[in-house]
Amino acid sequence: MGWAGRRRIVAAATAVAVAATVGVIAYRVLAPAEVSTPAQEGYPQRSTPTVGVTGRLPVAPLIVDGRLRVYAAPRQVYADQPVDSRSRNTPYWSFRRWPASLDAVVASGTTVVSRWSDGQLVALDARTGRVAWRAEGPPPASERTTRRTGTAVVWQPSGLSLGTTADRRQVVLTSGAGEVRAVDLADGGTLWQAAVDSGCREPVGTGPGGRLLTVDECAGPAVVEFRDVATGVVTARWRPLGAGDELTATLIGCGPGGVGCAALRTAGPGDGSAQGWLLGPDEPVQLPELDGPGTELVDDTVVNMVDGVLVGRVVPDGGERWRVEIGPGRLIAVQPGRVHVLTEANELVTLDPATGARLSGFVLDIGADGTGWTPGQAYAADGYVVVERLRRPVDPDGDDQRYYLTAEALIVAAT
Repeated sequence: MGWAGRRRIVAAATAVAVAATVGVIAYRVLAPAEVSTPAQEGYPQRSTPTVGVTGRLPVAPLIVDGRLRVYAAPRQVYADQPVDSRSRNTPYWSFRRWPASLDAVVASGTTVVSRWSDGQLVALDARTGRVAWRAEGPPPASERTTRRTGTAVVWQPSGLSLGTTADRRQVVLTSGAGEVRAVDLADGGTLWQAAVDSGCREPVGTGPGGRLLTVDECAGPAVVEFRDVATGVVTARWRPLGAGDELTATLIGCGPGGVGCAALRTAGPGDGSAQGWLLGPDEPVQLPELDGPGTELVDDTVVNMVDGVLVGRVVPDGGERWRVEIGPGRLIAVQPGRVHVLTEANELVTLDPATGARLSGFVLDIGADGTGWTPGQAYAADGYVVVERLRRPVDPDGDDQRYYLTAEALIVAAT
């Protein structure tokens, strides 16, 4: 064999080796993978923060068990601690998947449930970050779009919710492309699954008595459908008085994690069509005090703010329970035992929903950020309030740098 022949053989062998190496690298990079990094430290104690601003964060947290802050990234769910830390810390634990993207996160007690773009549910033990169980579910009907703070994934997790059956068993409900499925929160076992029409039958969330509410616009005028959380059986269908062909529904008065919402607000196209309804074991009962879009229900008290005056009314008779003058501002969030109002000067005022007594009040300011911002989304849990800060004037079509006040756009306070 001549020199030229040997050179061709060497070149061919080199090409095969290079191709094999590239293939191995490509497989390692592109193949489906998971990386779980469990906690290396003991489960933290609950924090006892001083009332006031505690810190600022670049992404929206879920406060879990009063001990951890859980965050969402495009392909990762992770936690840090303590809850009252001034800034985001090195992850306490982390769970990452590839190539699936994270679609929604909910939490109950010490269980954090994540839903991914391929429909898979992965439950993590918040105390360790280890996988507690996995379950299959329908993939999301559409790709979720969210800004960099991730509020749509952790604060408004459409397609993923928690419910409680009549016998107090906790259930995870997931909906997507043509299906609704329920799994047991304790072990991920499938309880039931039901085929639904995509795009015209959208679950809203769970009410009292173990019922899943769904708006059905598939055939004829829109109706609200009630489905048993434990079995998946449709138990009732209902239309609000005077409702037209189109209908939106918003649950209010929900417990921690959005469970067991006590009331419903329905609305059709146009202004002035909102109606409030108290939920129970039978058909919803109209409660006009809930009609206003800024009205909330907490601890059997309807709360709304008109012309700078916050009013609490008794449920269900609507009688006035208390009245407090605060000044211009807006009701931004409620949680058990607390009503949170943000004034025009960005002072956070917290009141007792039973009596209207002022529990705390302070300006939401930290560092050199100032108070010249507009509030965006807000979240409240375990005595904390988290508020997005938007740059003035608010440009909803602007990029994230223009839209948010700073890189750490979320301000956190203990009330």
